[in-house]
Amino acid sequence: MTTASPNEQGSKLKRELSYRDLVFYGLAYTAPVTPLTMAGFVWVVSGGLPVMAYLLCALCLYFTANSYAVMTSAMPSAGSVYNFASKTMGPFAGFISGWMILLDYLLVPAFTYTLAAVGLEQLMPQVDRETWVVIVVAVTTLVNWFGVSVTALVSSISVILQLLLVAVIVGLLLFALHGGMGNAALTMAPLFDASKFHVSSMLAATAICVTGYLGFDAVSTLAEEVKDRDTSLIGKAILTNLAVTSSLFVLVTWVIGNVLTGFPISDPATVIYDLTTAIGGKGVTAAMAWFMILVVGVPNVLPMQVGVARVLYAMGRDKTLPSVLAKVNRRHGNPYVAMIFSTAVSLAIALFMSERISDLAILISFGALSGFVFVHLSVLAHFGRRPGRSWWSHLAAPLIGIGAVVMIVSNLSSMALTVGICWCAAGIVYWLAKRYWNGAVDISPSESGSNPDASEPPQTTL
Repeated sequence: MTTASPNEQGSKLKRELSYRDLVFYGLAYTAPVTPLTMAGFVWVVSGGLPVMAYLLCALCLYFTANSYAVMTSAMPSAGSVYNFASKTMGPFAGFISGWMILLDYLLVPAFTYTLAAVGLEQLMPQVDRETWVVIVVAVTTLVNWFGVSVTALVSSISVILQLLLVAVIVGLLLFALHGGMGNAALTMAPLFDASKFHVSSMLAATAICVTGYLGFDAVSTLAEEVKDRDTSLIGKAILTNLAVTSSLFVLVTWVIGNVLTGFPISDPATVIYDLTTAIGGKGVTAAMAWFMILVVGVPNVLPMQVGVARVLYAMGRDKTLPSVLAKVNRRHGNPYVAMIFSTAVSLAIALFMSERISDLAILISFGALSGFVFVHLSVLAHFGRRPGRSWWSHLAAPLIGIGAVVMIVSNLSSMALTVGICWCAAGIVYWLAKRYWNGAVDISPSESGSNPDASEPPQTTL
């Protein structure tokens, strides 16, 4: 182990990502197969109106994606929302925003581990779900150890193959519709049916759909790894990700929604496997399960591990969390301590919730939605009173975005709200305890937050 100066290669993240890498990374994070794996959850909670849920979610998150694009251009950093809030509203706001988004970043990989385990359980039921979770975690951590360029390559290949899988499954579902299954045609029933529509149910389903759109948030964490420091690429990739995912999700859910009408659902997590078995038999389901594991289950977790590690890295670099999290692997240029720590936490959550996947799906959104509010507030704080501000991007869009997020949060389940509030309280206690023991001094907004180009304290590298 050696002590490296901030200017040495091993102390900073490597800048080697292109616009294409960013777009595919975001798509890999959300996963094109998401409307297949999430179909049961969204269908049940929305009361049979999954298309409306995804459309409403996309509309609400457009304003958030716009604010992300604005802030990543102004303040590019691996810390994303943590960095934005720190620089515009001070260290406490920065810490709380980073703390809350971490809840999402730790739960999403755990949820994906368990979904991958469900697929493997379809193939080899003699092996318990918890064992499969451990295996998936081990494989993904090994791949991510070799740096973000390897992750980007694997993610790009995975996205292409996932799109092919989605096309095949949609083809099978259309064949089933033609044969009289479900609504026996592509109707508008999954979009709107007055007899099924309830505001509270729709907003609750929208909150679950948020998990499928988090790719743009993950892209923002890679701001320090873009080639030639061209931060405009981050904003373009964020908006591209939202446009592509929303179009894909609505189209696929429209088809699935028409097939699911009248279909018995015993477990929301296995709906897509139950559908393919009913349409093509166990052989088709087995083939899809293998594909889901090899091309989706493992690659989909890769960008999730990358995202949470970058936020922990930024918070460790600023010492709002233990500075050991800012250690960077000299050879591969990744924050390896942050990655190991976050993976261990997500693994523990996955093992604890392995038989309660529906509850885990509901819990995910609180952290992300809380972080989104801080992104909007950062835009207002940074640009609100500046000459030449844009009335739309710097004022109207973030205000509408805050309203949309509050509306969704207000309809989360009591369990999700309780967990989210407890997590927030724990963060506040940690912050106060740290200030008490360290005698911390307030830092003005202009001096706080991650700054990848500013002078940094020496960091220990591997």
